Amino acid sequence: MNPPIRRFQLVPPAARVTLEPMPATDADQFLAYTRTARKVMVLDLGFLGDTVHLLPALWLVRQAYPQAELHVTVAAHITSLLDCVPWVNRVWGYMRYPRHATLRENLQMVARLRRERFDVVINLNGSDRSSWLTFLSGAPARLGRLPDDGGPPFWKWMFTAHVSHPFTGEPVYLQRCRCLQKAGFPFTRAEFHTHVDPAGLRAADISAADTYFHLSPFTTAESKELPPAQLAEFIIALGARFPDKKLALSCAPTPRERGKLDQLLALLPQRPWRVFAGNLNLMQLAAVIQHSVVHFCGDTGPFHLAVMTNTPTVAWFWPNPGIRQWLPEGDQFRVLVGANEPGAQYLGRIATQDLLAAAEQLVGARVADPRNPF
Repeated sequence: MNPPIRRFQLVPPAARVTLEPMPATDADQFLAYTRTARKVMVLDLGFLGDTVHLLPALWLVRQAYPQAELHVTVAAHITSLLDCVPWVNRVWGYMRYPRHATLRENLQMVARLRRERFDVVINLNGSDRSSWLTFLSGAPARLGRLPDDGGPPFWKWMFTAHVSHPFTGEPVYLQRCRCLQKAGFPFTRAEFHTHVDPAGLRAADISAADTYFHLSPFTTAESKELPPAQLAEFIIALGARFPDKKLALSCAPTPRERGKLDQLLALLPQRPWRVFAGNLNLMQLAAVIQHSVVHFCGDTGPFHLAVMTNTPTVAWFWPNPGIRQWLPEGDQFRVLVGANEPGAQYLGRIATQDLLAAAEQLVGARVADPRNPF
């Protein structure tokens, strides 16, 4: 007698009886149908900014499934960021940088997902790759967000429930919470329930008694950066205006940013109090930003860490069409939008005096708040 043929099944038989069946159109009942889930995956694959903006929605998922084992998948190189959310049971890394995952790695990822037998997989970014992984996960309940362009004709069949929400008009972290709200998850306001280990501050040789500004001036392109001469002018003016505040200066661990840091230091009359030439890990950088009186930066990763830690921030952005979705709500964030003049190497139309004025407003607000130590 020949052995029985084993056929591939999208949903393993053992998982089919875990949850009640749900029509694909009943998205608003998704939580009601899946509330008894024992294992939940939030599959995002995002970089630093995407992952920070996922955290309020991730907290809603945690609250909705208090009994479940909660997993999350993000880009492999930023998994350490999730150290600040101890209420997540397991963090998965997916290779996206410095290279894309190979076909073999994708197949291995699918196999791992299926072995876990997730009851629920949630995907709120709508990307092709994460949608395919969600579809192939074997989970009996799969919630997706309709892509901005509607996706391919078969996209909706990859999920058991899907929601639609605009990708513009409000911060990404709010968008994702609204998506869950449309799937029946209780939502009142977006909250970053994070804990940044104070050990990160000590590793940077900073004590809780130190009062300082933190400046992370470099980005991935000079068109999003202030000119070096203006940065030097701003640093000097900031020291003159706030002589009681020290300055911590940092950059990413790349040859480009380290070279730009050396260039900036050569323009200053004296070396700042702390200089971190790419030698901080993500959680150490988050601790340094969180403890600063005001954080200064361009359109770059540290800006998102400041949003996550609710740190008063003065930022300068280039005028990109999707700017609104990355700007947080709240008076503690001051964002100046510049312009890219034809032929100009750096970001323009942001006056040093305007940066100083924004800093004065935020410092004044912190001094007036009896709850802070500054």
